[in-house]
Amino acid sequence: MEMIIVTGMSGAGKSQAINALEDIGYYCVDNIPPRLVTKFAELPIQSGHQINKIALVVDVRSQKLFSEYAQCLDELDEQKFPYKTLFLDCNNNTLFNRYKETRRRHPLMEDGNFTLDQAISRERLLLASAKERADFTVDTSHTSAGDLRARIREMFLHDTQSSMLVICKSFGFKHGIPSDSDLLFDVRCLPNPFYVDEFRALSGMDAPVRDFVLSKHQAEGLVPKLFDLLDYLIPLYVHEGKSQLVVSIGCTGGRHRSVAFCELLTGHLTKRGIPTKALHRDMGTGG
Repeated sequence: MEMIIVTGMSGAGKSQAINALEDIGYYCVDNIPPRLVTKFAELPIQSGHQINKIALVVDVRSQKLFSEYAQCLDELDEQKFPYKTLFLDCNNNTLFNRYKETRRRHPLMEDGNFTLDQAISRERLLLASAKERADFTVDTSHTSAGDLRARIREMFLHDTQSSMLVICKSFGFKHGIPSDSDLLFDVRCLPNPFYVDEFRALSGMDAPVRDFVLSKHQAEGLVPKLFDLLDYLIPLYVHEGKSQLVVSIGCTGGRHRSVAFCELLTGHLTKRGIPTKALHRDMGTGG
C-alpha cells in the first residue's frame, strides 16, 4: 500500500498536485480532517486490495481540527502504516498575487478576523511543524501548473520505497533562494560567462559555456571537493530515511554557472546509481 499525504500553503498548488496523483493511479480525496487519515489507511484491506494507492489532502481548511495533524502522523507511525508526506510551499508575495488574480478567499479569512496578508502569515505559522516532518517539499513560487504536475509525476512514479531521490536544482540568487533546499551551494565565486559576449545568450547546457565554467582553475579545485562532500553526505541522508534531497546550486542569474554545475552533479550522482533529476528554475529568465 502506498499513501501520500499532501499538505502545505493554500494557493501553493495542492489541487494541481492531487490531480497529477490521480492521473498516475492514486485514489484521491481532498480536504479531509486529520483524524480520518488512519481510516483511509485501512481502505486497501477493506477494498480487498483493489485500492492500494491513496493520496489525501489535509490542510488548514479543516480549521481547528488541523491541530491534530501531528497526532495523526504519530498514530500512523505507531501502527506502522506506510506513508509519505508532500508539502507544497510558496513565498508570501506569490501567494498574495495568486489570490488577488483568482479572487478566491483564503480559508483563514472566513471569520473576517484576518486580512489576506495576515491569513497567509498565520497559515505559515500553523504549518511550520508539518513542513518540518515532510518527506517531500516543493516550492512552487516559480513553477507553472504544468511544471508542477510534471514534477509530481516524476517524484511519485519513482518508487517511494526505494533509494532517496536527489533533485539538483539550479537557480539565480537575484530571483530568490528556493525554500525547499536541503543543501545550498553558491558558485558566484567562479568567473561569469555572462560577461563574455558570445556566451551571454547561451546557457550552462551549451558546451561552450560548460567548458568555460568548468575549465577555470577555480572550478577545477571546487569540483572534486563538491563531489567528495556529496558522496559522503548522501549515504547519511539515506540511512536517516530521507526520501528526497534537494541540492540547490546558485549563481547570479541562474542561467550559466549554476546550470553547468547542476548538470555536472546530476551526471556524477547518476553514474553512482543514485536516482537524480536536474531542474533549472531560472535558466529561461536571463543572465
